[in-house]
Amino acid sequence: MTESVHPALNYVSKTDMVVALIRELIITGELAAGKQLRQRDLAARFHVSQTPVREAMRRLESEGLVVGDAHRGFTVVEADSGSTEENFLIRAALESLGAALAAPKIDAAGIAKLTDLNERMRALPENDPTYPDLNREFHFTLYEYSHSPLLLSLMRLLWQALHGGPRVARGRAESIDQHELIVDALRRGDAEAARKVTYEHIMGAMPLD
Repeated sequence: MTESVHPALNYVSKTDMVVALIRELIITGELAAGKQLRQRDLAARFHVSQTPVREAMRRLESEGLVVGDAHRGFTVVEADSGSTEENFLIRAALESLGAALAAPKIDAAGIAKLTDLNERMRALPENDPTYPDLNREFHFTLYEYSHSPLLLSLMRLLWQALHGGPRVARGRAESIDQHELIVDALRRGDAEAARKVTYEHIMGAMPLD
């Protein structure tokens, strides 16, 4: 669990540990945008004194993840979702890079998981509410096989900024067909094809407004 201090992690200091743990809670959305962060509660949660928590808050403020106020203390920043085109350009660049990185690394289990997720999406009725969760799992499985913790963290932060995920202007059936093309490229270990089809998949979903 996040609250536990993992004995195998070699942090330089308690402040480093607290920074890493709070950053992950923010990126994954467990600490929601606008949430007030109480230093006493965080200190108890991570089994440290308030001093490293206070130092961690200053570090996270410099990273733009929290904002300090003389009266309210620290709160998680409200994400600025930016323009639609900008969001899609950033997501396409990052996710296509992730696909290219994953292509030579993904194993048979990874291909099987992506295939299974895509087939489960294909089998759903048109407006089934579980589709977004399966779609998110498909994309984050792809990110994970890039074996890039930084890319994975950036994608979590981007999806959080988009309030749970990107809104697209494309039918589910077309998206699922394109997922299949991505999986095929990954199965062949073709990094350039995986990059190209993933970029087109993301940019082709951008609303035309």
